[in-house]
Amino acid sequence: MSDPQAHHEPHGNGMGARLNWLRAAVLGANDGVVSTAGLVVGVAGATDDRGTLLTAGLAGLLAGSMSMAAGEYVSVSTQRDSEKAALATEKRELTEMPEAELAELTGLLEGKGLSHEVAREAAVQLTERDALRAHAEVELGIDPDDLTNPWHAAGASFLAFTVGALLPLLAIVLPPQSLRLLVTVLSVLAALALTGWWSARLGDAAVVPALLRNMGGGALAMAVTYAAGELLGAAGV
Repeated sequence: MSDPQAHHEPHGNGMGARLNWLRAAVLGANDGVVSTAGLVVGVAGATDDRGTLLTAGLAGLLAGSMSMAAGEYVSVSTQRDSEKAALATEKRELTEMPEAELAELTGLLEGKGLSHEVAREAAVQLTERDALRAHAEVELGIDPDDLTNPWHAAGASFLAFTVGALLPLLAIVLPPQSLRLLVTVLSVLAALALTGWWSARLGDAAVVPALLRNMGGGALAMAVTYAAGELLGAAGV
């Protein structure tokens, strides 16, 4: 007999929460690596001055981390406001027309494959236990006790971007001048391979496509910005 405790497939709100955290963390890290690498490699195409590279990298790190955090906070706050509004509407409808809401819940359960009799009995029991929670979870897909948290998302994006941005920043300023570009490119590609593997494994997705997307996008970004820096440097801008 198989051990039920050995089955760890994620379901429901737990999976949704994990994917939301994963999305913010992976996007933040990838953006930190790629945008900062593109910035410092572009500047390196125009100048080899270590102070200029450090200044550009730090400015990109700070601006990017704050931008990611603010954007994630606004986005998730909007989602949270929508969830609260939907719950308030549902609560009002349960008070004003309980029978219609019971019939609606029955229909939703029928839509999941239950017979009318079983769906009706389940709807009655769920309503008696916690009507708002039943409608929130079945109708809206919301856990009333676990709404999205904008501060968590903003913090994850800020930290992930900062950690990601530190790698190309250190790679461009620490090595000798002759090795800066090579070390930076190789470090960035390695980091993007790691974040691609990490996101694929945690999200139970295919690893190879994630690696190719991350590494290909990063390589393209660095090539474009370096070429732009070379052109501007040659033009004396």
